[in-house]
Amino acid sequence: MENRTPPLSVAELRQLTAAGDIDTVVLAFTDMQGRLQGKRFAARFFLDEVLDHGAEGCDYLLAVDTDMNTVDGYADSSWDTGYGDFALLPDPATLRRTPWHEGTVLLLADLARHDGTPVAVSPRQILRRQLDRLAERGWTAQVGTELEFLLFDDTYEQAWHAGYRDLRPANLYNVDYSILGTSRVEPLLRSIRNGMAAAGLTVESAKGECNLGQHEIAFRYTDALTTCDHHTVYKTGAKEIAAQAGRALTFMAKYDEREGNSCHIHLSLRAADGSAVFADPDAPDGMSPVMRHFLAGQLAHLRDLTLLFAPNINSYKRYRPGSFAPTAVAWGRDNRTCALRVVGHGPSLRFENRVPGGDVNPYLAVAGLIAAGLDGVERRLELPDPCTGNAYAGDAPRVPAALREAAELWRHSAVARTAFGDDVVDHYLNMARVEQDAYDTAVTDWERRRSFERL
Repeated sequence: MENRTPPLSVAELRQLTAAGDIDTVVLAFTDMQGRLQGKRFAARFFLDEVLDHGAEGCDYLLAVDTDMNTVDGYADSSWDTGYGDFALLPDPATLRRTPWHEGTVLLLADLARHDGTPVAVSPRQILRRQLDRLAERGWTAQVGTELEFLLFDDTYEQAWHAGYRDLRPANLYNVDYSILGTSRVEPLLRSIRNGMAAAGLTVESAKGECNLGQHEIAFRYTDALTTCDHHTVYKTGAKEIAAQAGRALTFMAKYDEREGNSCHIHLSLRAADGSAVFADPDAPDGMSPVMRHFLAGQLAHLRDLTLLFAPNINSYKRYRPGSFAPTAVAWGRDNRTCALRVVGHGPSLRFENRVPGGDVNPYLAVAGLIAAGLDGVERRLELPDPCTGNAYAGDAPRVPAALREAAELWRHSAVARTAFGDDVVDHYLNMARVEQDAYDTAVTDWERRRSFERL
């Protein structure tokens, strides 16, 4: 069952505001790029005027590129439509303190038109629609996301002025699982962990990773919507806490030629009584027929839906043989060379999608997993045998190698258009076009180094 109990209640917020302990309320939603966008309100004004009625924001916020440029091609928002407002409707179940900002709380919002209809292309709404499809079967999705980041001993401003070149990684060697190596940055990691715990997230652990200055902080899984909400709160909060400490961290999928930042997503299903839908203790492999069909749907549609898992040009730089980022659309038991890895036993049985990077929008990615799985269940797709060896060297279909390829697969995907609707497919196809056009016109440092004198 979904856990929608807020870390902080509205009644508590009223008391804290009256006592002067809280003076600021941040109301935000997650945009196409997975970023929090919104406004800061005086707490008393928010309680009196905004909580019950919502706020307004320009609808161009779901029709801009990463640099916040207005771009063409969006049916929902343009110069022709006048760039009007949509409503930000607070979700009280997301109310929480953000203790790294003094006297501040945060709520997430759903987006609606002036007539009250949901904004269909909003990432949170896209996920809600797929969760409703699960609910029709009496199921809920349990999800965990595992975000990696690179930490630098430079501020964000220093990194900007340096052109993001020659930055100083917080660790100078591979600290994967190293207690000594991670102790060098433990004060900051501890600040992030404790900050997230005080914001209502359940922290599990922190560990070093392979790239220089690379780390992962893991959080306990919960229902899909809450996990995606927590993901966005954590991603923003970690950057803010790092900045306050005079450091910078990045979740970009591939910062350099070493290991990229992944965001492995774990998913399982629960029935209305809380039982594990994926588990069957009488089956030789422990998997229920539903899990086998659901997993077969992942294989059948992973290529079509890769745009939801890898939304940027940089996303595709991760997919290299032997990189722990997948290149093969295959599944295996505890096999990290496959795009889909089955782990756990009994009630903990689940699958992990290893395609997303740290730049993923979690709402879109989880919506894609559910849509693919439900198609597998509805059509009773058969699951092939697992990959037991090195999937990098096998003959399985390949994960799309570039954004252009993924966008074309998305454009022609029947399952995407059926599950999400033409409006959503076309909206995110345009997002990919904008990203691709921006990259195609850019001249990179790599080109200058190779061409300035020698060509």
